Amino acid sequence: MTIPSIDTFHSRATLEVDGNSYEIFRLDAVPGLERLPYSLKVLAENLLRTEDGANVTAEHVRALAAWDPTAEPDTEIQFTPARVVMQDFTGVPCIVDLATMREAVAELGGDPEVINPLAPAEMVIDHSVQIDSFGLPSSLERNKELEYERNAERYQFLRWGQGALSNFRVVPPGTGIVHQVNIEYLARTVFTRQTTGADGAAVTQAYPDTCVGTDSHTTMVNGLGVLGWGVGGIEAEAAMLGQPVSMLIPRVVGFKLTGAIPAGATATDVVLTITQMLREHGVVGKFVEFYGQGVSAVPLANRATIGNMSPEFGSTAAIFPIDEVTLDYLRLTGRAEEDVRLVEAYTRAQGMWHDPSRQAVYSEYLELDLSTVVPSIAGPKRPQDRIELSSSKEAFARVLPAYAPERSKPTPVTLEDGTVTELDHGHVAIASITSCTNTSNPSVMVAAGLLARNAVARGLRSKPWVKTSTAPGSQVVTDYYAKAGLWPALNELGFNLVGYGCATCIGNSGPLPAEVSQAVNDAGLAVVSVLSGNRNFEGRINPDVKMNYLASPPLVIAYALAGTMDIDFATEPLGTDPEGGEVFLADIWPDPAEVQATIDATIDREMYTRDYADVFAGDEHWQGLDTPTGRTFAWDEESTYVRKAPFFDGLTMELTPVRDVEGARVLALLGDSVTTDHISPAGAIKPDSPAGRYLAAHGVERSDFNSYGSRRGNHEVMIRGTFANIRLRNQLLDGVEGGYTRNFLTGAQESIFDAAQAYQAAGVPLVVLGGKEYGSGSSRDWAAKGTALLGVKAVIVESFERIHRSNLIGMGVVPLQFPAGESAASLGLDGTEVYSIEGLTALNDGRTPDTVRVTALRADGSTVVFDAVVRIDTPGEADYFRNGGILQYVLRNLARSQA
Repeated sequence: MTIPSIDTFHSRATLEVDGNSYEIFRLDAVPGLERLPYSLKVLAENLLRTEDGANVTAEHVRALAAWDPTAEPDTEIQFTPARVVMQDFTGVPCIVDLATMREAVAELGGDPEVINPLAPAEMVIDHSVQIDSFGLPSSLERNKELEYERNAERYQFLRWGQGALSNFRVVPPGTGIVHQVNIEYLARTVFTRQTTGADGAAVTQAYPDTCVGTDSHTTMVNGLGVLGWGVGGIEAEAAMLGQPVSMLIPRVVGFKLTGAIPAGATATDVVLTITQMLREHGVVGKFVEFYGQGVSAVPLANRATIGNMSPEFGSTAAIFPIDEVTLDYLRLTGRAEEDVRLVEAYTRAQGMWHDPSRQAVYSEYLELDLSTVVPSIAGPKRPQDRIELSSSKEAFARVLPAYAPERSKPTPVTLEDGTVTELDHGHVAIASITSCTNTSNPSVMVAAGLLARNAVARGLRSKPWVKTSTAPGSQVVTDYYAKAGLWPALNELGFNLVGYGCATCIGNSGPLPAEVSQAVNDAGLAVVSVLSGNRNFEGRINPDVKMNYLASPPLVIAYALAGTMDIDFATEPLGTDPEGGEVFLADIWPDPAEVQATIDATIDREMYTRDYADVFAGDEHWQGLDTPTGRTFAWDEESTYVRKAPFFDGLTMELTPVRDVEGARVLALLGDSVTTDHISPAGAIKPDSPAGRYLAAHGVERSDFNSYGSRRGNHEVMIRGTFANIRLRNQLLDGVEGGYTRNFLTGAQESIFDAAQAYQAAGVPLVVLGGKEYGSGSSRDWAAKGTALLGVKAVIVESFERIHRSNLIGMGVVPLQFPAGESAASLGLDGTEVYSIEGLTALNDGRTPDTVRVTALRADGSTVVFDAVVRIDTPGEADYFRNGGILQYVLRNLARSQA
């Protein structure tokens, strides 16, 4: 990164801590910054430190100092994150692209080694483990063996990257979930680096730790006072290569917390309540910042749980300021005492230390009395659809008809061990303690362990048809479960350790037992998953499971004991004890005092320092991998996991002019709340899908198909899985679910991939039409990459989720919105029309048009004409689009720097 040569506000100063000197850029040098919310102070410091007169100017700083909290965002700034974090599903394509860029730079006459992360980049391999084995002492090791068998090519490639790319580190498989590893180890809170001071001498610079990540739940680190959020892999690659993140100074929602969580409620219940409140309020594109006297009563783990769910309520970030709770957590997790003292000294010197008696100004205000929170779940398909546990049975009954026409359909099944039982609608097929959201939080994890102990003591067991699992976010969880003596009871209920990773929450639940799967599919049963995760979108968890509910870890176990969603825990027993007495949930629910006492007695600093002592080394599986070497990667043309990316084929230094779109056909007509899970390939690869046929044609056995996520480094697989979600509803077809469309060249129903191939061969451009909240959910870069590779030139919808809109631009697809208050339906569009888009060529003149003229020509010769809003929101995004994408923009600039 370049050292700023400008310090317009004379903010450069020295901070002395424990005899060490640090260069800092003082916020109090600029009047007006002192009144800002904590999160905007972080941005202000970022601008002061990176002021260069070009990307970052004094006017940007003045704009923050004069921030009007009530105004709509209109000032673009360039944010330079301190580091980039990645998980392997989204990170592998990043490294594939960097490897391809090395070759492209060489072809343009540059040095391949100019392609390196300039900002520290850290990847945690946590998304590849699948729950094939469960309920056994050997499950952890067996799942790990299968993980390495399936992913050896990817892991070898990542080991090449770790050796060939400077400033890039990999946390090997079996360590933990990226977001938990981030808060427990990677996050610095206050970052330091060696650089050159104003007088040319070497100095140590201190500044707020900030990051962007290739996973939307990067916001979990907000709980530690670190400003960071999820971006697409495309944007993350640019950040790694020194490009600032272009953004508008956001509105900031102040969220006041008061009171304390009551007995019986958990941090999960708090976060589901906050998610519902903020989604209803509307916080897309905004920062959320927590403040008030109640903040100090919120444990760090709870703060992280809340920050984690930021994508679920739609905000860019959901941050807590730094205070004594932050420092205590840093000490607990093994951070050096000198670093902890620097965090306190720095934040106090900068006016960033949380003082509840001094309230910043906010754009909007919300408040929650934590004492009003009640036990809750969310589902059956969106995390914001919170249901109070006391009314969960009635809520389930209301939604069941949408998934099953018959209220009850008892279906006999004989399990592998000979158990004869029945399955029915609403039966819990999967109960999984999984995902970063809750497995980072000792309060709910210990509560789950104690509930399991109490259940076993009363003679209860999980129902035999439930696939049970525990996938912690870090090895520390294993340590305190062992120290507290909780594993025996968890194992007795089938909640054995299956791996350290996202697992069920990312769609890696693994197959249901064959006999259960067959019964479900033969009888058309609407069975359920209950997981302690953050995502429960349609088709995500398991292809056999239609309804998915989010719940706290202890409730996950409770539903495994009940075996069904059709239960009122207050009035119906979970089972009977050996004496025949009924056992209710209230009888086994752990006392909050015992939960806290167990935490105090079992969790200590030494657990963290031991588990993270050699975190990048990996086990014998990792160390035994063959590691390729060389400045550029030797691509294997036979590989079905890692292939050279096609995005730079034929790239020249000259720009290809932006063209208007003529004669386009609609590839998909979609409704509201289409998520990146619907668009991007995710989950299992079906044998009869285009991706399955591709793998079979390349000699891959069905048992080795693995998941789409594991094959993100192969664009041939990913393009075939784009828009292939089994629950996608393309309104060009009647009553058809899945990745299908009408091919207007033939009139036939085809897979979206096959139709797109036919359109490309005929030279026909494509558009996608959609409704509200298009692209919500995970930040999946392949939702944009796949869209572009299918030949889609424009996406026209009612509204976009932030990251996907940005990613579309980053891939050269123009995001357009219908006029305010209009939709495809209100305009009378049914997707059979031929579309033209006029006005995009203004971008060639350096202008970004506010609107473009869209003409839809019907078969009868009539037309529908409307002005679509161009959602290229900043000059930086316009530059990316003119270059054909963000990576092409970066590559050309790097090649010029070598000339």
